[in-house]
Amino acid sequence: MKIAKLVLSTLLSLGAMASQALDIQAYSAAALAQAQSANKPVALHFHAGWCPTCRAQEKVLKDLKSEAGLDLTVLVANYDTEKDLKRRFNIRAQSTLVVLHGTKETYRVVGDTSPGGIRAALKSAL
Repeated sequence: MKIAKLVLSTLLSLGAMASQALDIQAYSAAALAQAQSANKPVALHFHAGWCPTCRAQEKVLKDLKSEAGLDLTVLVANYDTEKDLKRRFNIRAQSTLVVLHGTKETYRVVGDTSPGGIRAALKSAL
């Protein structure tokens, strides 16, 4: 009986940790609208495949996925094709990370590839 309780407790803890994790997914207008209407923290990463800075930021974001306490979604937007979204958020350069809590912008990072800088930006919306 104790083993079953321990296993259940461990599974519940893992589930709770998973729900408190950074989620990275492709941008969609629906995902952004849903996060904003629910007043949730969300970040937009304006990424270009040809951009080495964007790739470095992508690596940092992936490394941060396992960090507890970063309960938000990062939507990766294609810098080259999401022209309306770039206009909406006044994006002038690839490798821009716009962090929002609902519709309010809490932080903006351009070109930063440091784990500390990106972490701070993401935490600004929590």
